[in-house]
Amino acid sequence: MYRVMIIDDEVKIKKLLKLTIKWEMLGFEVVGEASSGIEAINIIDELNPDVLFVDIRMPFMDGIEFAKLAIERYPYLKIVMLTAFNDFDYARECIGIGVAKYLLKPINKTEINDALIHIKKELDRQEVHKAYERLEEINVSSMGKVREYIIQHYNEPEINLTSIALKFGFNPSYLSRAFKEEVGVAFTDFLNGCRMEYAISLSKENQYMYQVAEQVGIPDPNYFGKCFKKYTGQNFSEYAKKS
Repeated sequence: MYRVMIIDDEVKIKKLLKLTIKWEMLGFEVVGEASSGIEAINIIDELNPDVLFVDIRMPFMDGIEFAKLAIERYPYLKIVMLTAFNDFDYARECIGIGVAKYLLKPINKTEINDALIHIKKELDRQEVHKAYERLEEINVSSMGKVREYIIQHYNEPEINLTSIALKFGFNPSYLSRAFKEEVGVAFTDFLNGCRMEYAISLSKENQYMYQVAEQVGIPDPNYFGKCFKKYTGQNFSEYAKKS
Protein backbone atom coordinates (compact mmCIF):
# COMPACT_ATOMS: atom_id res chain seq x y z
CA MET A 1 0.00 0.00 0.00
CA TYR A 2 1.25 3.46 -0.87
CA ARG A 3 0.85 6.06 1.86
CA VAL A 4 -1.27 9.21 1.44
CA MET A 5 -1.30 12.42 3.47
CA ILE A 6 -4.02 15.09 3.12
CA ILE A 7 -3.09 18.74 3.75
CA ASP A 8 -6.03 21.14 3.81
CA ASP A 9 -7.32 23.69 6.30
CA GLU A 10 -10.93 22.73 5.48
CA VAL A 11 -12.09 19.90 7.74
CA LYS A 12 -14.98 19.13 5.40
CA ILE A 13 -12.65 18.53 2.44
CA LYS A 14 -10.40 16.22 4.43
CA LYS A 15 -13.36 14.14 5.60
CA LEU A 16 -14.84 14.04 2.11
CA LEU A 17 -11.58 12.81 0.60
CA LYS A 18 -11.15 10.08 3.21
CA LEU A 19 -14.73 8.83 2.90
CA THR A 20 -15.38 9.21 -0.83
CA ILE A 21 -12.35 7.43 -2.29
CA LYS A 22 -11.93 3.63 -2.05
CA TRP A 23 -8.27 3.98 -1.16
CA GLU A 24 -7.44 0.35 -0.44
CA MET A 25 -8.95 -0.86 -3.69
CA LEU A 26 -6.62 1.50 -5.54
CA GLY A 27 -3.55 0.43 -3.54
CA PHE A 28 -3.38 3.36 -1.11
CA GLU A 29 -4.00 4.16 2.55
CA VAL A 30 -4.50 7.54 4.23
CA VAL A 31 -1.91 7.68 7.00
CA GLY A 32 -2.41 11.23 8.27
CA GLU A 33 -3.49 14.80 7.69
CA ALA A 34 -2.47 18.38 8.44
CA SER A 35 -4.22 21.74 8.45
CA SER A 36 -1.33 23.80 7.10
CA GLY A 37 1.94 23.49 5.26
CA ILE A 38 3.85 24.32 8.44
CA GLU A 39 2.17 21.48 10.34
CA ALA A 40 2.76 19.11 7.42
CA ILE A 41 6.49 19.88 7.29
CA ASN A 42 6.75 19.09 11.00
CA ILE A 43 5.08 15.67 10.80
CA ILE A 44 5.87 14.46 7.27
CA ASP A 45 8.96 12.56 8.39
CA GLU A 46 6.91 10.56 10.88
CA LEU A 47 4.19 9.69 8.37
CA ASN A 48 6.56 9.00 5.46
CA PRO A 49 3.91 9.48 2.73
CA ASP A 50 4.27 8.63 -0.96
CA VAL A 51 1.45 10.92 -2.10
CA LEU A 52 0.23 14.30 -0.83
CA PHE A 53 -3.14 15.92 -1.53
CA VAL A 54 -2.51 19.63 -0.96
CA ASP A 55 -4.87 22.61 -0.93
CA ILE A 56 -3.35 25.50 -2.87
CA ARG A 57 -4.73 28.12 -0.43
CA MET A 58 -3.65 27.59 3.19
CA PRO A 59 -2.59 29.87 6.06
CA PHE A 60 1.09 30.58 6.85
CA MET A 61 2.40 28.67 3.79
CA ASP A 62 0.38 28.26 0.58
CA GLY A 63 0.26 25.02 -1.38
CA ILE A 64 2.74 26.10 -4.05
CA GLU A 65 5.31 27.26 -1.51
CA PHE A 66 4.85 24.02 0.42
CA ALA A 67 5.10 21.90 -2.76
CA LYS A 68 8.39 23.55 -3.76
CA LEU A 69 9.87 22.79 -0.36
CA ALA A 70 8.48 19.24 -0.23
CA ILE A 71 9.66 18.29 -3.72
CA GLU A 72 13.12 19.71 -3.02
CA ARG A 73 13.43 17.58 0.10
CA TYR A 74 11.59 14.50 -1.15
CA PRO A 75 12.19 14.12 -4.92
CA TYR A 76 10.12 10.93 -5.23
CA LEU A 77 7.04 12.42 -3.54
CA LYS A 78 3.89 12.73 -5.67
CA ILE A 79 1.76 15.82 -5.05
CA VAL A 80 -1.86 16.33 -6.11
CA MET A 81 -2.77 20.01 -5.88
CA LEU A 82 -6.40 20.88 -5.09
CA THR A 83 -7.87 24.32 -5.68
CA ALA A 84 -11.18 26.08 -6.16
CA PHE A 85 -9.50 28.59 -8.45
CA ASN A 86 -9.70 27.76 -12.14
CA ASP A 87 -6.61 29.76 -12.97
CA PHE A 88 -4.19 28.68 -15.70
CA ASP A 89 -1.28 30.53 -14.08
CA TYR A 90 -1.68 28.45 -10.95
CA ALA A 91 -1.80 25.24 -13.00
CA ARG A 92 1.28 26.26 -14.99
CA GLU A 93 3.26 27.04 -11.85
CA CYS A 94 2.22 23.74 -10.23
CA ILE A 95 3.33 21.76 -13.27
CA GLY A 96 6.55 23.76 -13.47
CA ILE A 97 7.65 22.78 -9.95
CA GLY A 98 6.90 19.09 -10.45
CA VAL A 99 3.37 18.66 -9.09
CA ALA A 100 1.98 15.35 -10.37
CA LYS A 101 -1.65 16.44 -10.80
CA TYR A 102 -3.70 19.63 -10.56
CA LEU A 103 -7.40 19.13 -9.75
CA LEU A 104 -10.22 21.59 -9.22
CA LYS A 105 -12.65 21.72 -6.33
CA PRO A 106 -15.38 20.67 -5.80
CA ILE A 107 -13.83 17.22 -5.60
CA ASN A 108 -14.63 14.94 -8.54
CA LYS A 109 -14.39 11.28 -7.55
CA THR A 110 -13.68 10.06 -11.08
CA GLU A 111 -10.86 12.56 -11.61
CA ILE A 112 -9.25 11.62 -8.31
CA ASN A 113 -9.52 7.91 -9.09
CA ASP A 114 -7.91 8.47 -12.48
CA ALA A 115 -5.15 10.54 -10.88
CA LEU A 116 -4.45 7.84 -8.30
CA ILE A 117 -4.30 5.10 -10.94
CA HIS A 118 -1.79 7.16 -12.92
CA ILE A 119 0.27 7.97 -9.81
CA LYS A 120 0.34 4.32 -8.72
CA LYS A 121 1.87 3.33 -12.05
CA GLU A 122 4.57 5.97 -11.58
CA LEU A 123 5.25 4.84 -8.02
CA ASP A 124 5.47 1.22 -9.13
CA ARG A 125 8.07 2.18 -11.75
CA GLN A 126 10.01 4.16 -9.16
CA GLU A 127 10.17 1.16 -6.87
CA VAL A 128 11.53 -1.01 -9.68
CA HIS A 129 14.23 1.48 -10.74
CA LYS A 130 15.12 3.08 -7.42
CA ALA A 131 18.71 2.21 -6.47
CA TYR A 132 19.38 1.03 -2.96
CA GLU A 133 20.72 3.87 -0.87
CA ARG A 134 23.87 3.16 1.03
CA LEU A 135 23.31 3.51 4.76
CA GLU A 136 26.31 5.13 6.37
CA GLU A 137 27.55 3.88 9.67
CA ILE A 138 26.78 6.38 12.39
CA ASN A 139 28.59 6.33 15.71
CA VAL A 140 27.92 7.73 19.13
CA SER A 141 30.29 10.64 18.54
CA SER A 142 28.55 11.89 15.39
CA MET A 143 25.14 11.31 17.00
CA GLY A 144 26.25 13.53 19.85
CA LYS A 145 26.97 16.26 17.31
CA VAL A 146 23.44 15.90 15.90
CA ARG A 147 21.96 16.11 19.39
CA GLU A 148 24.00 19.20 20.26
CA TYR A 149 23.04 20.88 16.99
CA ILE A 150 19.34 20.39 17.77
CA ILE A 151 19.79 21.83 21.26
CA GLN A 152 21.46 24.92 19.79
CA HIS A 153 19.11 25.42 16.82
CA TYR A 154 15.71 23.97 17.82
CA ASN A 155 14.01 27.38 17.58
CA GLU A 156 14.72 27.62 13.83
CA PRO A 157 11.50 26.74 11.90
CA GLU A 158 13.32 24.87 9.12
CA ILE A 159 14.83 22.31 11.51
CA ASN A 160 13.44 18.80 11.00
CA LEU A 161 14.66 15.24 10.46
CA THR A 162 15.37 15.68 6.75
CA SER A 163 17.19 19.01 7.05
CA ILE A 164 19.42 17.61 9.82
CA ALA A 165 20.09 14.43 7.82
CA LEU A 166 21.12 16.48 4.79
CA LYS A 167 23.36 18.71 6.90
CA PHE A 168 25.22 15.79 8.46
CA GLY A 169 25.18 13.57 5.35
CA PHE A 170 22.90 10.78 6.54
CA ASN A 171 19.91 8.96 5.10
CA PRO A 172 16.81 10.39 6.91
CA SER A 173 15.25 7.00 7.64
CA TYR A 174 18.48 5.64 9.03
CA LEU A 175 19.10 8.77 11.09
CA SER A 176 15.62 8.40 12.59
CA ARG A 177 16.32 4.82 13.71
CA ALA A 178 19.88 5.50 14.87
CA PHE A 179 18.93 8.64 16.81
CA LYS A 180 16.33 6.74 18.82
CA GLU A 181 18.76 3.89 19.49
CA GLU A 182 21.57 6.18 20.60
CA VAL A 183 19.64 8.96 22.39
CA GLY A 184 16.70 6.87 23.60
CA VAL A 185 14.06 9.29 22.28
CA ALA A 186 12.53 9.65 18.82
CA PHE A 187 13.99 12.55 16.82
CA THR A 188 10.69 14.47 16.58
CA ASP A 189 9.94 13.97 20.28
CA PHE A 190 13.40 15.26 21.20
CA LEU A 191 13.04 18.32 18.95
CA ASN A 192 9.53 19.11 20.20
CA GLY A 193 10.67 18.52 23.77
CA CYS A 194 13.32 21.23 23.38
CA ARG A 195 10.75 23.58 21.85
CA MET A 196 8.09 22.89 24.48
CA GLU A 197 10.50 23.37 27.39
CA TYR A 198 11.37 26.77 25.96
CA ALA A 199 7.65 27.49 25.48
CA ILE A 200 7.04 26.66 29.13
CA SER A 201 9.66 29.17 30.18
CA LEU A 202 8.13 31.81 27.88
CA SER A 203 4.63 31.16 29.22
CA LYS A 204 5.60 33.10 32.35
CA GLU A 205 6.28 36.27 30.35
CA ASN A 206 2.65 37.17 29.59
CA GLN A 207 2.98 36.72 25.81
CA TYR A 208 0.34 35.63 23.31
CA MET A 209 0.47 32.05 22.09
CA TYR A 210 1.37 33.03 18.51
CA GLN A 211 4.34 35.04 19.82
CA VAL A 212 5.63 32.08 21.82
CA ALA A 213 5.03 29.74 18.87
CA GLU A 214 7.22 31.86 16.60
CA GLN A 215 10.01 32.09 19.18
CA VAL A 216 10.23 28.32 19.66
CA GLY A 217 10.34 27.59 15.92
CA ILE A 218 6.70 26.70 15.14
CA PRO A 219 5.13 29.59 13.17
CA ASP A 220 1.76 27.82 12.93
CA PRO A 221 0.01 28.57 16.27
CA ASN A 222 -2.56 25.80 15.70
CA TYR A 223 0.14 23.17 15.37
CA PHE A 224 2.03 24.70 18.29
CA GLY A 225 -1.14 24.40 20.40
CA LYS A 226 -1.42 20.69 19.58
CA CYS A 227 2.23 20.10 20.47
CA PHE A 228 1.99 22.05 23.72
CA LYS A 229 -1.11 20.18 24.90
CA LYS A 230 0.43 16.83 23.99
CA TYR A 231 3.57 17.72 25.96
CA THR A 232 1.99 19.31 29.05
CA GLY A 233 -1.55 17.91 29.04
CA GLN A 234 -2.93 21.47 29.12
CA ASN A 235 -3.85 24.20 26.66
CA PHE A 236 -1.27 26.99 26.47
CA SER A 237 -3.68 29.61 27.81
CA GLU A 238 -4.58 27.41 30.81
CA TYR A 239 -0.93 26.72 31.54
CA ALA A 240 0.05 30.38 31.20
CA LYS A 241 -2.61 31.49 33.71
CA LYS A 242 -1.20 29.13 36.31
CA SER A 243 2.39 30.24 35.71
